[in-house]
Amino acid sequence: MRSKYKFPLFVLGTMAMLLLSTTVSLATPAAAGGAPPATLNTFQAIFLGLVQGVTEFLPISSSAHLKVIPEALQWGDPGVAFTAIIQLGSIAAVIWFFWSDIVTVITGAFTAVQKKDYQSLEFKMAAGIALGTVPIVFFGLLIKKFIPDFDHSPLRSLGAISIASIFMSILLGISERVGKRDRDLDKLTIMDGVWMGLAQCLAFIPGCSRSGSTLTAGLFMGLERAAAARFSFLLGIPSITLAGVSELKSAIGTGFSGVAPVSLIVGTLSAAVFSYMSIAWLLKFLQTHNTFIFIWYRLAFGVVILSAIATGGLVNH
Repeated sequence: MRSKYKFPLFVLGTMAMLLLSTTVSLATPAAAGGAPPATLNTFQAIFLGLVQGVTEFLPISSSAHLKVIPEALQWGDPGVAFTAIIQLGSIAAVIWFFWSDIVTVITGAFTAVQKKDYQSLEFKMAAGIALGTVPIVFFGLLIKKFIPDFDHSPLRSLGAISIASIFMSILLGISERVGKRDRDLDKLTIMDGVWMGLAQCLAFIPGCSRSGSTLTAGLFMGLERAAAARFSFLLGIPSITLAGVSELKSAIGTGFSGVAPVSLIVGTLSAAVFSYMSIAWLLKFLQTHNTFIFIWYRLAFGVVILSAIATGGLVNH
């Protein structure tokens, strides 16, 4: 995992494989409706866990890939039960990876409050994460209340995913060009957490990417790439956890129909392993590289989906 070359080659290969699997639909039209298979086999569960793990923390949108890839491979929609469970693997991975950071921030924030040291980095990070989580919780509750069928709304269609992917690739490219990148985590402010928390709300639209939106916001605000990514991961822990628990609750209500226990287990383990690897690699990668590999990938991903829809390879639903 710590090799200088092995994991970058793996990630590049994986992203190319994901993109290639989408282009399969150009030659073989997908069935309308995206009916899920009766039961995911072990290979499908491991592969979708890989998709979840690799794309959850890279700035390329996990929700978009989990919708597009199964459609392109004609596996059907894996369903809310499966996607909810394997997302818990990603949650476990990010908590595991940042456990010492989490403990440091929490204990440091309590100490800062006791000493009234509100300029403490730990206090600013904790406050930024807390305040930055409020927008996505607020808008999430609004969506659940006023748009109960949001999962099937036009904003979550394949066409919307492609447009969002292209738009965010352009936005990330602009942030690369105009961002000063002259602030590390030591210069983090509470408002950085607020603004990145607002940007995080774009994740409700598949194709925008939670990590991509927050990383873009961080670059616009002058944060170094690795610092922006690290804070993005910490900021995402509450929102990803809340989303996973919420989806799990809904899945439990449906009785996990059509989902085999073995598929859930291997899919979750796969998501956890590849999530951990992706986090470790991305943080190291951004210390010495820019984000243009993701910018070009997202642009190509969006163009391929639009092409597939235009030629009838994918149904825009």
